[in-house]
Amino acid sequence: MNLQQVTFEASYGTAPQLPASDLPEIVFSGKSNVGKSSLINKFFNRRNLARVSAVPGKTTTVNFFRVEDVRFADLPGYGYAKRSKAEMERWSGLMDGYFSGGRNIALVVQLLDMRHAPTGDDKVMLNFLTETGLPFAVALTKCDKLKSGERKKQSAYFADLPALAAAKAVIETSAETGEGMDALKELIEKTLAQ
Repeated sequence: MNLQQVTFEASYGTAPQLPASDLPEIVFSGKSNVGKSSLINKFFNRRNLARVSAVPGKTTTVNFFRVEDVRFADLPGYGYAKRSKAEMERWSGLMDGYFSGGRNIALVVQLLDMRHAPTGDDKVMLNFLTETGLPFAVALTKCDKLKSGERKKQSAYFADLPALAAAKAVIETSAETGEGMDALKELIEKTLAQ
């Protein structure tokens, strides 16, 4: 798969707008401010493919990108408290519509900040992925922000975390250094080949 050939397809803000799922989809999911847009940009080696912001909750739509015969979905971050009730309801409906819409989901890449234990919202998402049997991998973001000893401690913590038992892989990643991008690409290609 040539990641350099990525193209932005479209953004959708409500579930009824979502197009039919006619290609296998790789889904990027995670809480607000986990570094999803930065990771996507690093993964595709593009600066501004996904909009990056210092303000949490910037991605509010499902954004689709395409590489060859594969669609990549960038989901809006969850857990951002400073949203209106109407905005939270729209987000909830969009996520429910996405995951219950019979989509051809090949893999969910669930992002977790390596520096911290999973939040309550992260645990809800991990339980959902496990209970529904959706294939998922975990990308531990911001690994470059940890000192060596702290990183070893966090690696051991996540390796023993029961909520990650069903994950196909747990990959330590950095949008700064590019660490983990090759492993992520390899996992995605292997998944698509099955």
